[in-house]
Amino acid sequence: MAHFDQGTSSASYRERVFAPDATEIIQGGIASAGKALTRRSFVCAGSAVALGAFAGSALVGCGESTAPSSGSASSTDKAQVIVTMTLESEPAAGFNPVIAWGDGEHVHEPLIQSTLITTDVDLNFVNDLATSYDCSEDGLLWTFEIRDDVKFTDGVLLTAADVAFTINTIIAEPLSEADLSMVDEAVAANDTTVEIHLNKPFNALLYTLSVVGIVPEHAYGPDYGTTPENTVGSGRYMVAQWDRGQQVILTANPDYYGEKPLISRVVVLFMGEDASLIAAQAGQVDVAYTSAILADEQPEGYALLDCKSVDSRGISLPTLPPDSTVVVEEDMAYQAGNAVTSDVAVRRAMNYGLNREAAVDGVLGGYGTVAYSVSDGMPWISPDMVCDYDPEYAASLLEDAGWLAGADGVREKDGVRAEVTLWYSAGDSVRQAFAFAFADDMEKLGIKVNVTGASFDDIYPHQYADPVLWGWGSNSPAELYNLCYSSGWGNFPCYDSATVDAYFDEALAQPTVEDSYAYWQDGQWDGTTGIAPQGAATWVWIANVNHLYFTRDGLHVAPQKPHPHGHGWSILNNVDRWTWE
Repeated sequence: MAHFDQGTSSASYRERVFAPDATEIIQGGIASAGKALTRRSFVCAGSAVALGAFAGSALVGCGESTAPSSGSASSTDKAQVIVTMTLESEPAAGFNPVIAWGDGEHVHEPLIQSTLITTDVDLNFVNDLATSYDCSEDGLLWTFEIRDDVKFTDGVLLTAADVAFTINTIIAEPLSEADLSMVDEAVAANDTTVEIHLNKPFNALLYTLSVVGIVPEHAYGPDYGTTPENTVGSGRYMVAQWDRGQQVILTANPDYYGEKPLISRVVVLFMGEDASLIAAQAGQVDVAYTSAILADEQPEGYALLDCKSVDSRGISLPTLPPDSTVVVEEDMAYQAGNAVTSDVAVRRAMNYGLNREAAVDGVLGGYGTVAYSVSDGMPWISPDMVCDYDPEYAASLLEDAGWLAGADGVREKDGVRAEVTLWYSAGDSVRQAFAFAFADDMEKLGIKVNVTGASFDDIYPHQYADPVLWGWGSNSPAELYNLCYSSGWGNFPCYDSATVDAYFDEALAQPTVEDSYAYWQDGQWDGTTGIAPQGAATWVWIANVNHLYFTRDGLHVAPQKPHPHGHGWSILNNVDRWTWE
């Protein structure tokens, strides 16, 4: 699972009703538009500020005697690693899985808490707390047997009641970013058996459970996860120190029931991209995140770690005609629909007229791959999502649909000018470059794209009316569901197809995830219908962005599973297995 650009609450799975006048009404809970304003609460700070915090506090005065000095090279401590992460990687709500930790927008293993199951480097499900699990024939009851030897860090035994409490609390929490909307309730049948009752078959639940950390019922409260003292868990690590805006220090849990971590102390520094590079150049960190733009600035004594990902960049294309209205709870209204992209010929032309290879080479310099879907390379993705660059065909689609060149070269149809606004996150140089590459290719087709950078708070009001360049990506088919199902919380194109919905529902109803693949693929394209570029073309995907890190010589980072969206905590999924020479 992951971001899925994935954080959502259980309430944000929406029931959509399309009225005859193309007005869309979203009913119940926190709808996507309203939720979006909270699930992307980025921290804004300049690199100079971040570096100042790093130099002045993160290493020099971090408040405990074992902290390295500002001039130390942490590789001298074979039990410790110091890692930089993006500013937005710091968990705003704390280390609380009920809200967003681990199972939020940038999904990852929670480290501090145990999970029922997890996934290995090949994305196979592996037991963690669970010793076994099965699902009823109708797909509505999952039963997990769990270990009887797991204790929280305060010495209290973890039981099935804690698992049920965690799941039920997530369902009831309006701010939760873990989607458990398909779950009615969890029940502890006894100390080692928990039953999860679903309201509809949803086999992709396993991906969500693989990142939902189990919290202690006896020690959970509104401040859980906000300080080291109230972050009681049962995972591989404990929170030893948290200096907000600067760093977090994790130490190995001495009572952990699994293999003893090989790295016993993990220091995470939150800083901007430029500051991360400077920290590595100064030899102050062991792992420093970077981007394709800075990858050639590799510091002496460091190697470049290139992690494959399903971190996709794609543009949502509104499918409704203009003047539609999205109505959400509490009278929050958003305009929906677009006079240009509501024509399927335009959406298809945009897909075939984009030179993805040139965009990826020009922007990422080889540190990424072209994208045709939100989960390229995953077994549930259809080969029919592949879209070859064919500008002549793209132009013919527009011509045949009546979009003819005007005096200035921009096409028009029935008095409508082929001109759109493309929004992107102003703080993201890679998204900016992709946005302009897209605009350049569209100009060759006679489509004018006005590229506009803004904060997400300014972007969200336009998410149903204009194209938006998003970042998504998850090791779960639920990502595809969320972006393309009619009531999916990420269905910004407002695409509504009973046929596609039926395929996706059937996929989720299969007895195993493996049995679902063919249904997911049919929903993308069954020969006549689907979301593929030759079909509804609801998105135009551009690239999968590799996650890059400078790693100190002598540090062996364990093999990584594909990273989901979010250049953050995923790198530490298996930090307990890292080693030093």
